Amino acid sequence: MQTNWKIGTLFGIPLFLDPLWFVILGLATLNFGVAYQEWGSTIAWSAGIVMALLLFGSVLLHELGHSLAARSQGIKVNSITLFLFGGIAAIEEESKTPGKAFQVAIAGPLVSIGLFFLLRVVAIFIPETNPLSVMVGDLARINLVVALFNLIPGLPLDGGQVLKAALWKVTGDRFQAVHWAAKSGQILGYAAIALGFAIDFFTRELALGLWIAMIGWFGIRNANTYDRVTTLQETLLKIVASEAMTRDFRVVDADQSLRAFADAYLLDNATPQVYFAASDGRYRGLVAIEDLRLIERSEWETHTLQSIAHPLTEIPTVTESTAIAEVINKLENEQLPRVTVLSPAGAVAGVIDRGDIVSAVAQKLNIPFTAVEIKRIKEEGSYPPGLQLEVIAKSTVN
Repeated sequence: MQTNWKIGTLFGIPLFLDPLWFVILGLATLNFGVAYQEWGSTIAWSAGIVMALLLFGSVLLHELGHSLAARSQGIKVNSITLFLFGGIAAIEEESKTPGKAFQVAIAGPLVSIGLFFLLRVVAIFIPETNPLSVMVGDLARINLVVALFNLIPGLPLDGGQVLKAALWKVTGDRFQAVHWAAKSGQILGYAAIALGFAIDFFTRELALGLWIAMIGWFGIRNANTYDRVTTLQETLLKIVASEAMTRDFRVVDADQSLRAFADAYLLDNATPQVYFAASDGRYRGLVAIEDLRLIERSEWETHTLQSIAHPLTEIPTVTESTAIAEVINKLENEQLPRVTVLSPAGAVAGVIDRGDIVSAVAQKLNIPFTAVEIKRIKEEGSYPPGLQLEVIAKSTVN
C-alpha cells in the first residue's frame, strides 16, 4: 500500500515524501534551533527550520545526481523519496557494465562534495559576524559528512555500490559482487548497532546511541534485501522454460468439427483448458475457445478446428532453453495469461503460466507454497505481492 505523498517532479522524476520524514525534519529543526539560540529565539528557530529544509534539499540533490547519471545511460528512474534516513532514488534496472555502475554510484557523493566546495566559496564573501556565514559553513560541513558517510563500503550505501562495481570489474560476476558488498553492509550494520549501544552505556548519550543503532538496523535490513533480490535474480536466469513448464494442455484432432469438439470437451468441463489441434502427426495450432463465439452455431457442423486454430508461428512462444526471467518479461510486456514452450523440433513441449513460474522458483529456493496457493495464482494470473517477480525479472534482463 502506497503511503508516500507526492510533492512534485524534478527533471520529470516524481518526488515523494515518506510520512516519517517529518520526524527527522522536526529533530533537525530542533538541533539547529538549539545551536543558534545565541541569535535570539525568533531568529534561531527560523534559521533552524531553514537549515533543516536546506539539509534535505542537499539530500535531494545528492539523489538527483544518482538519478541523472542513471538516466544518461537510458535507465528509467521511477521516483526519488525523502524519508527518515535521508533519500533514495528508485532506479529501475542495473547498469550494463561495472564502469557505468560506478558512474551512477559515485554521482551522488560527487554532488555532495561539489556542494561542500561551492558553499565554502560562498562563505568567503559573507562577513563572519553575519549569522548567514555560520549557516552556510554548517551546511557545507553537512554535505561533506553526507558524502563521506555514503562512501562507507557496504550496501546499501553509495560506497557499497562503488565496492560492488569494483568487485564486478575484478571478478566479472555482478551477482557475486553484490553478495560480497551486501555482506560488507551487514557487517558494518552490526558494528553500528554495537557502537550505538556502547555509546549509550559509556557516555549516556542515549539519543545519539539510539540513532546510530537505528542506522545500523536500517543498513542490515537493506543489505539483506539486496542479497535476497540478487539471489532471486540469479535464480530467474538459471531456471529455464523446460524446468518450469507443465503439460497442462490437451491435443485434439484438428479435422473434427467445431460441434464435435464442443460436445466432447466444453460442455462438461467447467475448468478452462489449453487445446492444441493436430493432424497427421503435426501440430496445426492453438485453439482459442473464444474464437468459437465468432462463428454462428449453425455453422459449427461444417467448420473444423483447423479453420480456427492459430498456427504456432503466430502465437507467443519461447524455447525450452529460454531463461524464466525472459518468460516473465514476455508475459508482462504482452499481458499474456500463459506462453507456449516449443521443443527444438518446433513441437509443443509445454505451457507456462505465472503459477508454474512461482512453483519452479519456490522449489529452487525452498520457499513454501502450497498447491492451493499455486492454484490461486494460476486462476488470478498475478504473482504474490511479496515476491514481485515481474519487477525483479525486468531489472535482471537488460
